[in-house]
Amino acid sequence: MKKASLTVMFSLSLLAGAAYAQTDEGGVTMSTDPSKAADVEQRAQALQQQQQEMPMNESTPMKHKSMHHKPMHKHAAKGKANAEKAEAASGASE
Repeated sequence: MKKASLTVMFSLSLLAGAAYAQTDEGGVTMSTDPSKAADVEQRAQALQQQQQEMPMNESTPMKHKSMHHKPMHKHAAKGKANAEKAEAASGASE
């Protein structure tokens, strides 16, 4: 019985998702208005001209080498921890 109810709930959620995906709210709309089409074409041409006027080095994003940090080596971390322990021990023995 539990499997059957889970199957029914899953099917209903899939159907609800499909119905929601088919709504036209916020989606792509089609217009036959010539003034809207002309406005879109003008904006597209302006963007194309703006991209052509940009120098090549500014239009391509730069790759940051700093994004790829190398992890600290284990022996370096151990050495630092051991040095701190030795320093604390020498200070305590005095």
